[in-house]
Formats: sequence, structure tokens, C-alpha cells
Amino acid sequence: MSKGRVLLAYSGGLDTSCILVWLIEQGYEVLAYMANIGQEEDFEAATAKALSIGAKKVFVEDLRRAFVEELIYPAIQANAIYENIYLLGTSLARPVIARSQIDIAIKEDCQFVSHGCTGKGNDQVRFELAYYALKPDIKVIAPWRMPEFYERFPGRQSLIAYATEKGIPVVQTVAKPWSTDENLFHISYEAGILEDPGKTPYKDMWKLTVAPEDAPDTPERIIITFEKGKPTRIANKNDGTIITDPLDLFVYLNTLGRRNGIGRVDIVESRFIGLKSRGCYETPGGTILRAAHLDLEGLTIDGQVRHLKDVNISIPFGRLLYNGLYFSPEREFLLHSLEFTQRNVNGEVHLKLYKGSVTVEGRKAVGDGAKLYNEVESSMDVQGGLTPTDAGGFIRTHAIRLRKWTPSKQ
Repeated sequence: MSKGRVLLAYSGGLDTSCILVWLIEQGYEVLAYMANIGQEEDFEAATAKALSIGAKKVFVEDLRRAFVEELIYPAIQANAIYENIYLLGTSLARPVIARSQIDIAIKEDCQFVSHGCTGKGNDQVRFELAYYALKPDIKVIAPWRMPEFYERFPGRQSLIAYATEKGIPVVQTVAKPWSTDENLFHISYEAGILEDPGKTPYKDMWKLTVAPEDAPDTPERIIITFEKGKPTRIANKNDGTIITDPLDLFVYLNTLGRRNGIGRVDIVESRFIGLKSRGCYETPGGTILRAAHLDLEGLTIDGQVRHLKDVNISIPFGRLLYNGLYFSPEREFLLHSLEFTQRNVNGEVHLKLYKGSVTVEGRKAVGDGAKLYNEVESSMDVQGGLTPTDAGGFIRTHAIRLRKWTPSKQ
């Protein structure tokens, strides 16, 4: 008798293929789910493989547009970042993946969902918090946290032996000494040789971008147009390319970043569960877009509002994304606040892309945001309505408390 229906987040790789067969072995009816979020994957081959090893149904959902419009662009509006350097590529994709998985689980009357996340990583937290927020009564099967699974399969060789025993097709390739996770926004590398934080990554590890020193010797110049903080148009000054569709625009930004060696970082970060982790990331299009958006905000947002946004939206939004709290009341609150800050972020930014760098060469605001910068007021060559002696009273007022303060060390 079946224990029930389970919808497994399936990648087609060794781990989730073995999990699929193991769940069947445990008495579950298994359906497989794959999300197309821009990774390089043969979905037809993966579908055929899942069916051949026992999946009752396979669902492949194209989530690329939702990923860009609902997650990537708001993250750009927020200038979301984690620990001042990580652009959140892995965690950004998890909400749309989990939401689609739960939608299918409901339609297919699945009592369980499952995933192949490890017991030490962040993704188990991200997926499961999303599952419970979206369907509070869902039951989650996390094999890599179950002793009956991880004691049976302590390493890759035991998984391969199980695959051979059960007739699971295993593609024989030379194993990379690291693991990866890829989507439209980025690719991550961790584990293996990268667990030594002092070891320099192999040059052939980097998959998306050319090495900056190998990028073209001629700079590539582009203009990105923003409306309410979201990109609406990109124009390439070098070859005349113009793109306006949101998904196509971001894909093109990735192309530009990749060929100009933009978006590589190598960091040690603090995982939500308390461990430190070394990770390498390539985020080509996102790096370009964030640099442009940050610059346009400097021209179009009031200084005090921008300070509040930096402290109270950008950092908290990055942390909640990283920690898997997208489906939370605080995320809803932050996005409403974010919308207010972006209403006047309208205009264009001129950029130079060259050997790993993104350089702003100019910007122009339109609409109400253009009122904040007054060339005459800011000029060092004319008075512009400001009397220099006025500054003296401003300084004396701000000095009142400082004159009364006694430093702890003189």
C-alpha cells in the first residue's frame, strides 16, 4: 500500500535520481518536478530519465520570466546584497521554484514534497520555509537529514553503487572537484577543493565569464534606461543593439558581462545555520545592472530617504532573501516601502564595460527625480542662491554638542 504521493524537486543528477528511486523503494508514489530558471540543462533527457526510473509524472516549468520580473528586478531596486559582496543568486531563485512546486503538489493531490538539499546548507531552510508558508499542512521529506538515508549513502561511491544496482543511468564524466548551482542570475561554486579558503580556484572552473585579462581590448559602451528603478531598455553604442523585453534584456546583459569578464567574486560567507562557507560566484548581468541602478539612485533619490533605504531596506532585504524568508510579513512590508523609494528613479545610465570592470560614464534623470540635482546650486563657480556666510551658522549649530563632549582618550 502506497504511503502517499510525493513531488520531488528533481535535477536529473546522481543525488536526486537516487532519491527518486529510494522514495519508491520506501513505498511512495513519486512525481518529479523540474524548474527552468535559466540553467544549462537538457530537460527532455532529464524527463525521460525520471520516467524510466519510476516517476509517475514529470513536470518541467519555465520560470525564467517570473524569476526576472518578480525576484531579480526587485532585488536590483533594493540593491540587495549579503555581507556587502554576495548578490544572492542562489537564494533569489528559491521562492519561484518552491512556489511552483507547491502549486503542482496541490493540483496533483500530493501529501508530501521532497528535495535533495544537504543537511549543512542554506537551501534546505529556504525551500522548507517557503513550503510551510505556502501550504502549512504540507509534509516534507528531506532524505539527507534522515539517518536511514545518509547512513546508507555516506558518499558518492555508495550512491553510484546504488544507481548501478537499481539500473539508474549514470553519466560517466570526470568529476569536477567542486559543486555548482546555476540559474539565470548567476552560478555558484563550492565544496571540494574550495573548502580550503587559501586555495586559488582553477582557471577552468569559471564557466560563465572569460578571465578579465582575456576579455576584448576594446571597451563596450551601453546605455541602460530605468523606470521606477527597473530596467526598461538597453542600447549598445558599439553595435546599435536595442532591447526592451524584460527577460531578453537581462539575458543580453548576461551576454555582455560574460564576454567582458564581469561579475566574479570569491568570498567566505556566514551561512544562516551558523557555519562559515567559502563560495565563488559569477553574476555577470546582475553586476552590471546593480552598478547602474546604484548610480541613478544617487541622482534621483533624496539623501535622507536613500540613507534610510540603505539601512532599513537594502540590508534587511538581502538578509531575508539569504535566510529563506521571502514568504514572510517583513518581505511584504519591505517591498511596499521599496516601491515608494523607487517612484522617481527614472532616467538612463551610460556605462563602459572593460576587462572585468563596470565604469559609469554619465547619467541623466527624467521626471521629478531630475529636480534634486541643480547644476547652478552645486557649482563652485557661481553663488547659485546660497550665501557662503550661511554655512557658518550651520556649522556652529552642529558644533554645539561637540563642544560639550569630552573624549574618553585625549
